[in-house]
Amino acid sequence: MSLRIGTRGSALALAQTNKVVGMLVDRGIEAEVVTIATEGDTATGVPLHAIGGQGVFVRALDDAILRGEIDAAVHSMKDIPAARPAGLACCAVLERDSPADFLAHEAPLDAVRVVGSSSTRRRAQLLRDEPTLEVKQLRGNVDTRIRKLREEQYDAVVLAEAGLQRLGLRLAGEPLPTDRFVPSPNQGTVAVVCRDDPVVAAPFAALDHAPTRLDVEIERAVMEEVGGGCFTPQGIYCRSGNLIAEVLALDGSRWERIERHVATIDEARECGRALRRQAADLIREAYTALGVKP
Repeated sequence: MSLRIGTRGSALALAQTNKVVGMLVDRGIEAEVVTIATEGDTATGVPLHAIGGQGVFVRALDDAILRGEIDAAVHSMKDIPAARPAGLACCAVLERDSPADFLAHEAPLDAVRVVGSSSTRRRAQLLRDEPTLEVKQLRGNVDTRIRKLREEQYDAVVLAEAGLQRLGLRLAGEPLPTDRFVPSPNQGTVAVVCRDDPVVAAPFAALDHAPTRLDVEIERAVMEEVGGGCFTPQGIYCRSGNLIAEVLALDGSRWERIERHVATIDEARECGRALRRQAADLIREAYTALGVKP
């Protein structure tokens, strides 16, 4: 059986999918790549929260799996929303690459005044670190963001370091420390989603990296309990059970944070509920400011 594996058409999505296909081929499993357009790729002129958040990159691929057009899809795991349709399973989580954000800039760091990012989290963390910055909206794939940086539309742009590594790109700049710029849940992780069918899932089992899966499942459990989606600036990162989770005001002026060692998903959910209580005002303010109903 040749597996049909769906992907977005961006260079990064194709690189991630080709890596999965290569791992399957190395194990004697045939696979073909099927490229599918998503709303997140076509509606680049508006902020993500205005078209449904990170889930817009996933929805079209989920639907294609459920219709039987493809057997599985490869995603940046941070794009997969908390609420998932019935009939799907996460059949593999690859070993995590760098979880860090990367601040790309060609001018000296002390000359950076305008930074491009469409992420509410990145914007809030940048403003917390340096309130005098101007953070302007920036959508598009990695090539588009780099082009706009080189056209001097921005002094710097923020990208996921893992994406640059997967594309083999080396840019001037530096990774941002994960203790101050806590990443999005599951950033740096590639996941494979398939029909909830043991026959389809079985070939992917050997690709699963158990320590990464536990860390990202802890992050997702915290994310599910905190809520807020991409509307609320929040960073959640776990490494070997060491969890940092925070929720920030949109302007980075205030935040609530938890740092704990977590061994189980139940403990992660308890942390998420505690953080949600602590950050209730910040979550409510974010929804109100963006004109979104909770």
